[in-house]
Amino acid sequence: MGGTHSREDLELSDSDEYELEEESEEESEEEEELTKRTPKVQSNQSPASISDIDSKLQSLKLKYASPSSSSQKPNPNSRNRVKLYLHIGGTSPNARWIVSDKSASYSFIKAIDEDEEDEEEEEEDVFSSSWFLIVDPKVRAKVSPDLQLKAFPDQKRVDFVASGVWALKFPSATSYHDFYSQYEKSMFENTYGLPLTDENKLKIFGKDFMSWARPQEADDAIWEDAEETLQKSPHYLTPSKRNQDSLQEYEEDAPNAGIQSLALGALDNSFLVGNSGIQVVRNFSHGIHGKGVSVKFANRRGENEYSTPTKALLMKAETNMLLMSPEQSGKPSSKSLHQLDIETGKIITEWKFSKDNTDITMRDITNDTKGSQLNPTESTFLGLDDNRLCRWDMRDKHGSVQQIASSAASSASSTPVLEWAQGHQFSRGTNFQCFASTGDGSIVIGSVDGKIRLYSTNSMRMAKTAFPGLGSPITHVDVTYDGKWVLGTTDTYLILICTVFKDKDGKEKTGFGGRMGNRISAPRLLKLNPLHAHSAGKDNRFHGGQFSWVTENGKQERHLVATVGKFSVVWDFTQVKNSKHHCYANQDGLKTCYCYKILPKDDSIVDSRFMHDKFAVGGSPEAPLVVATPNKVSSFCIDKRGF
Repeated sequence: MGGTHSREDLELSDSDEYELEEESEEESEEEEELTKRTPKVQSNQSPASISDIDSKLQSLKLKYASPSSSSQKPNPNSRNRVKLYLHIGGTSPNARWIVSDKSASYSFIKAIDEDEEDEEEEEEDVFSSSWFLIVDPKVRAKVSPDLQLKAFPDQKRVDFVASGVWALKFPSATSYHDFYSQYEKSMFENTYGLPLTDENKLKIFGKDFMSWARPQEADDAIWEDAEETLQKSPHYLTPSKRNQDSLQEYEEDAPNAGIQSLALGALDNSFLVGNSGIQVVRNFSHGIHGKGVSVKFANRRGENEYSTPTKALLMKAETNMLLMSPEQSGKPSSKSLHQLDIETGKIITEWKFSKDNTDITMRDITNDTKGSQLNPTESTFLGLDDNRLCRWDMRDKHGSVQQIASSAASSASSTPVLEWAQGHQFSRGTNFQCFASTGDGSIVIGSVDGKIRLYSTNSMRMAKTAFPGLGSPITHVDVTYDGKWVLGTTDTYLILICTVFKDKDGKEKTGFGGRMGNRISAPRLLKLNPLHAHSAGKDNRFHGGQFSWVTENGKQERHLVATVGKFSVVWDFTQVKNSKHHCYANQDGLKTCYCYKILPKDDSIVDSRFMHDKFAVGGSPEAPLVVATPNKVSSFCIDKRGF
């Protein structure tokens, strides 16, 4: 491994608001000339009028539906007039906004999605249509979360991403609200396939979740109660003590490693799982560093064999690791997993997934609880497939350790079978995608349809609470040790859910242990502003959102981290939960937090994780953050002033 490099006082990209700058009369001609050289999304020539735009869209075989109101037709009237800005220069020091069109006109049009047309033609003759935002000839974009639209009601402005970063400046508050109302209607219909009405909101969200549909009427009391609880937890620092940034980055090369994921340990070692094997690294209070050991698997016959695992799970006081690789490229499910002895670097055995003498598949595995990887006698773990949730046991049905054949002559039939200890196979429709466990073994599951389900420690058959989806698939999910907070990851945002409620007797419970009924608070979203979303790189999809790592009652997670493209993005958990935080002022819809810190890298980041809380020493408010790219690993050590 290469040498360790240290860099102090790392400058971090911040999410402070960026203001539109009106150009002076002297600059206007120059900026308009620059705008002419800006690539246009729709075409290389500018239609002279709205009717020309309509004709051009028709020539692209866009199939129009009847708009629900006249305001959604292409209309040159003054209420649809806006000033269109384009952001140039990316995140460089010379970046700025320029006026792209002083008198643009927008419209919302329902049309066939060109990206989906070919696929739909193969499947059926009936085309589905979607709402698009059209701004003169320069912008044509489907109304979806990919727009990353951010509203500034006080500035009568919206920013969004559409092959560039754009802003619309409205001449009046009325025209701004007209636009935003049309945008909300279009987004709802594109997401759920139904017009935006109170009846359809009730149909989608249900009566118990109307706070999700009408967040402006939601009761934030439970968030404020949580804020008070957090201030009583260890290591809590008030914002006034965290107004200075101080990070140290320790970067280490991992040449030719092809790192795919991190398996962080809470004891002596952590592990880099990559294309060439597993590298063992040492845990320190300032991060992880190479130990000079690389494990390339040998099977039971002593032959080297390796397939990059999609999942690596530490067990038995971190002396063993379960490795699961997909059966087929591009598909996450597997019919078996390998058990690796970390000390010897050898595969102990291959385990089969089977129920009632029939081989089955699993798409994900995780520990029984957040701290069970530290248990030296742990023999069970959780498994998840599209329509299955279960607990596997490496002992037989009588609780005895299974005999593992080690003879070179042993046949495939001797491969041990995991015992289905508990679980349920759902008939259809669950589309499970990812899961996580709490400190007491409760389970949270995210689904393709965006739903998030909470299961108690007693039953895997029926969820105690099922939160409705917001339309985007949940690709990763995490939960705090105490089970009070759930974090779901989608491609374009994170969703933070409070599971706490008070029952009819006023007793505080979580949605894992009781039915929340209509005592459910609205969630909060965590997003990047449009400029950062566009600047994150070609792989600008969120993945792996999670809390910092604690395994002890009474301690509170202090940060949230997620990866998007070349950025590792960190939110202060205290700020996100603070209903009075300035970020939430003048917002429409669900409260959305845009206050974060970005740790940029030169290459796409594969994983970002906080080390175990025990490594938060020397007055630091947080354990080091480990950020991995395919060939480098960085540890960000935070001093007592924090983020």
